[in-house]
Amino acid sequence: MSGTLAKIAEIEAEMARTQKNKATAHHLGLLKARVAKLRRELITPKGGGGGGPGEGFDVAKTGDARIGFVGFPSVGKSTLLSNLAGVYSEVAAYEFTTLTTVPGVVRYKGAKIQLLDLPGIIEGAKDGKGRGRQVIAVARTCNLILIVLDVLKPLGHKKIIENELEGFGIRLNKKPPNIGFKKKDKGGINLTATCAQSELDNETVKSILAEYKIHNADVTLRSDATADDLIDVVEGNRVYIPCIYVLNKIDQISLEELDVIYKVPHCVPISAHHRWNFDDLLEKMWDYLRLVRIYTKPKGQLPDYTSPVVLPDSHTAVEDFCTKIHKNLIKEFKYALVWGSSVKHNPQKVGKDHVMEDEDVIQIVKK
Repeated sequence: MSGTLAKIAEIEAEMARTQKNKATAHHLGLLKARVAKLRRELITPKGGGGGGPGEGFDVAKTGDARIGFVGFPSVGKSTLLSNLAGVYSEVAAYEFTTLTTVPGVVRYKGAKIQLLDLPGIIEGAKDGKGRGRQVIAVARTCNLILIVLDVLKPLGHKKIIENELEGFGIRLNKKPPNIGFKKKDKGGINLTATCAQSELDNETVKSILAEYKIHNADVTLRSDATADDLIDVVEGNRVYIPCIYVLNKIDQISLEELDVIYKVPHCVPISAHHRWNFDDLLEKMWDYLRLVRIYTKPKGQLPDYTSPVVLPDSHTAVEDFCTKIHKNLIKEFKYALVWGSSVKHNPQKVGKDHVMEDEDVIQIVKK
């Protein structure tokens, strides 16, 4: 293990020594690609003698969305979790007690949201130490990450945690880079840029791809991209997750300071202990999760507004709705009646491709 780590440290040191200018851009791109490759070796274990049994850190995915909490010890993560789950969840906060790291499930606006404490991410997990790897695997499946920070020393912690998560291929509050990338069998590297590039040129792109032993590919840069963006696309195992910074312990600062904090993007100040500002936090969590609630209406009855079917806003077609309920439902599907903002008439007869909006009501008519 240490060999890879040493290599990474060595390359990072060299990157720190190298001045950034046009002449060195190409060299830096190469180094970045090398680091990315080494990092991947750390995250994905080599085959061979596995970790043996008893290393279980797989959390069953329940609910409609999953939120991971990351933070240093003693910033009040546990307090926040138990108070959130305690205030808003059903009596059975533990749906399954045997597994590690499931603190609770919150019911919010009818959606079941699973809250996970991700322990020990900080202490060198991306270097493959300890439990780190399984935790990362779970972190990558979250729909939203909350980074819990102590309001008295936020910035140092924030940087460290962000670097760790970046190292696992998790990108926070970013869109996937707008780069087209297609491998070919022959024809060399073909680079087209649809706008001016400040960092990448033919030479740099070639050297980064060569590092991955790719010598024939079409690369289209549709935005001003960096070497890191290109590496992310080539690696292809990056996940893009929204993130909220939760600043805890605001009972220890003045109102003026609080005003400043409120202007920071993606940031919610709270006090886990006093339960201040939880509604704000939940509202923001809801915004970032981007869920759509669909109410069901059995024939001849009123719609059931208590338990909506919750879908991610990227997949809200009638077909997605059917699949979420049961995989065979779509086979029996004839048409659906929909009430709500996505249709012109109430109700409207729609097919399986109709895209629904938040709080629509649907009735499925089977064959």
